[in-house]
Amino acid sequence: MCGIAGEMSWRGAADVEAVARITAAMEPRGPDGSGVHASGPIALGHRRLKIIDLSERGSQPMVDPELGLAAVFNGCIYNYRELRVELEGHGYRFFSDSDTEVLLKAFHRWGAACVEHFLGMFAFAVAERDTGVLVLGRDRLGIKPLYLAEGPGRLRFASSLPALLAGGGVDTSIDPVALHHYMSFHAIVPAPRTILHGVRKLPPATVRTVKPDGSSTEHVYWRPQHVRRPADAGMDARDWADATLEALRLAVRRRMVADVPVGVLLSGGLDSSLVVALLAEEGQTGLKTFSVGFHAAGGESGDEFVYSDLVAEHFSTDHRQILVDPARMLPAVDATVAAMAEPMVSHDCVAFHLLSEEVAKDVTVVQSGQGADEVLAGYSWYPPLDGVSRDRAVDAYLAGFADRPHADMASVLQPQWLLDHDPSRAFVEAHFAEPGADGTLDAALRIDSTVMLVDDPVKRVDNMTMAWGLEARVPFLDHELVELAAACPPEHKLALGGKGVLKSAARGVVPDGIIDRPKGYFPVPAIRHLSGPFLDRVRDAVTDPVAVRRGLARPEWIAEMLADPNTTRTNLGSNALWQVALLEMWLQERGI
Repeated sequence: MCGIAGEMSWRGAADVEAVARITAAMEPRGPDGSGVHASGPIALGHRRLKIIDLSERGSQPMVDPELGLAAVFNGCIYNYRELRVELEGHGYRFFSDSDTEVLLKAFHRWGAACVEHFLGMFAFAVAERDTGVLVLGRDRLGIKPLYLAEGPGRLRFASSLPALLAGGGVDTSIDPVALHHYMSFHAIVPAPRTILHGVRKLPPATVRTVKPDGSSTEHVYWRPQHVRRPADAGMDARDWADATLEALRLAVRRRMVADVPVGVLLSGGLDSSLVVALLAEEGQTGLKTFSVGFHAAGGESGDEFVYSDLVAEHFSTDHRQILVDPARMLPAVDATVAAMAEPMVSHDCVAFHLLSEEVAKDVTVVQSGQGADEVLAGYSWYPPLDGVSRDRAVDAYLAGFADRPHADMASVLQPQWLLDHDPSRAFVEAHFAEPGADGTLDAALRIDSTVMLVDDPVKRVDNMTMAWGLEARVPFLDHELVELAAACPPEHKLALGGKGVLKSAARGVVPDGIIDRPKGYFPVPAIRHLSGPFLDRVRDAVTDPVAVRRGLARPEWIAEMLADPNTTRTNLGSNALWQVALLEMWLQERGI
């Protein structure tokens, strides 16, 4: 729901013009209004997408002179009405019906601990007039982004990395450690790094407090515990299925909060089908659902309409089946890259971008099934990890997940980008060594749900939907549902070929044909199987003089890949040439 921006200076007044440029660069995220507020060393900017309180009283930046606070906010606090009643009981008076004002009053009441009261997705900045302190916060699962750029005597922030570049003065050199992560983790660069030296991102579930002299502290306020809880000791498989269904039912109900209609991105898989079923159960009639498909290529089907049609018919939704004209595909590649806050190699980015373009013509808010596989063990690399001893855990995880081992980097990257250590393995080792995970699978699910999920599927959905002024809500990432799933014994999650506890919960709620179908993915065949004009576009990117001067990949590797573009793939099946080409496209799109 919007884009936020700002600057805090500790050497004088904030650069309001820079904040205005950063804000303007996020117009697609918030096409319904904009504003900039400045007070001495702090300036705040906002682009608005109207979803709650459609009046001008809900405009941002929101300033409360009585409390001495100013704020910008991106996202939605689903329990804002309940919090408002509680705050009114403490004597607070409200001038709007927005959740932004609830955030302001909650911050005044509870300080930075206000985040612990919020159910929702959010990134925000609150400026305290009397102390000169700036507080930045991000939701527990990192559903809403917040990028940071520090310069001489100042800190800037925005909902989008490219928007920060519009402000100027950003170090755009490539971070070699981030590049290593990119080449190891399917283009995922874990927080706080990004691919650029000069931009960082606030980690999920983190509050950063910045003092007037520029010093700052960070506090992590939430972490799921993947351990068995004594209180759950008597629960059997049926009990876990019932608890999961009830938690998801509540999560879907919470995400119905809006002053505009809410639709569903319906892939035809179990996750999004369950969301449709539970919305229908809540009595939502005339529910709009949307599915996207592509023409087959390379012998691979490009749609799953047979399943989405089954769900739409069963629940009598107002369904729209979007079959993408092949002529739209090539232009969509560059448009998708332009919409990426960071480089993302998943081919379904293009699918989400094209789907969002069409969906935004009908609704402003959608619910989506993202996150279920990471939270409830739906992927193929999870079963082999069950029972692996902790001394072999990191090796087992990387064997299933990493794109390539550290030793293979030298065959792809030019010497100046090679490191004498393996930062990606070190990252996984540090995560797996933290307390709060009982076994290897628990540790894998924790890193996937708190790191990999955040910087791949979640970021993908946010970037591609917000590029068209469409807000996506993800009930499987309701933090209470995530906590329940984390506590669930692995055998219940791994049952029935993966996500067993969810499949059991869904029985009788969605058609059996959806539960028992083979696991599907979101294919975009023209990108998975590069040929014709798509291969030409990739060739242009990796042989562009700018790419040659940058010298990321070895020339002989590039030549080999272009001669045979579809054979070499990463460990999880991504096209290796596309991975390098996408990074070049993203950098060149930004003039880097």
